[in-house]
Amino acid sequence: MFIAVSLMILVTLGLILARALMGPTIYDRIAAINMFGTKIVLLIASFAFLSGRTDLLDIALVYVLINFIAVVAVLRLVEHGDFHSSGKGDDY
Repeated sequence: MFIAVSLMILVTLGLILARALMGPTIYDRIAAINMFGTKIVLLIASFAFLSGRTDLLDIALVYVLINFIAVVAVLRLVEHGDFHSSGKGDDY
């Protein structure tokens, strides 16, 4: 069962990697990398469930948080060209 699930996830990882390399815009590439991270979490979670090792679920949750923060940071970098604001003219 794990082998079938792993193979399906690995096939989707290959397709996502192809999308990340061929994406016409930077936003397509960022979305593909975000999906890649999500599929890795699914792979870790399925392995944890089928092997009975619940400690791996904590690692998967940490990876999800890191993936989310990284995608938000990269999107901010692409949009503004800098990670921090200058403080001048910011409404927030």
